[in-house]
Amino acid sequence: MDEGNFQAYEDEIQALEEEIRLLTEKYEDMRQESTFFSDEEILKSIKSFQRETQGEAKGHESPSDLKAQLESLETDLSFLTAFTGFHFTSHSKKTVEKTRNRTVQKHRLSGKCHSLSFQLEFQLLEMENNEKVSAVVSDLSIIIESTEDSNMSKFVSRTEERGDLLAFFRSLSTYAEWYEHRRCTFLHFK
Repeated sequence: MDEGNFQAYEDEIQALEEEIRLLTEKYEDMRQESTFFSDEEILKSIKSFQRETQGEAKGHESPSDLKAQLESLETDLSFLTAFTGFHFTSHSKKTVEKTRNRTVQKHRLSGKCHSLSFQLEFQLLEMENNEKVSAVVSDLSIIIESTEDSNMSKFVSRTEERGDLLAFFRSLSTYAEWYEHRRCTFLHFK
């Protein structure tokens, strides 16, 4: 066998090993997501679903009640969107680590606040101690469509360092509202 064929086989073997490694990681991620719920919770959900489909469930709401409740929730959501200016377009969550009283999840969130687009990526550490759950945000990364304003860039940097999501959403809401007013005013004078 000549050197060229040997190298081609080696390259193919390395590519296959890399593919196996990536598929193994993907499998582990999917397995972690599926173990997010305990066996008892899964069995409880299955039994509840079986009761509903067999008509044994008593006191559950009818489909028309559920439809009315859904319409009410949609109305509430549209009110909150109009009130705050936030419209979330996507959210993804991936469980990185899960133990008995500790969960680490990676979140990606994108949306608009008035006319400003934003993207967030952060890790959320939830710890349970004596019936209390505490949550800590870390590795916060914020991308905002318009960073022309140096004060906003400084604010985003400080927020990323502190991991303070509440302050970010409050400030972004106010900033985006006034940003929209300024934009409309400048368009009026053009």
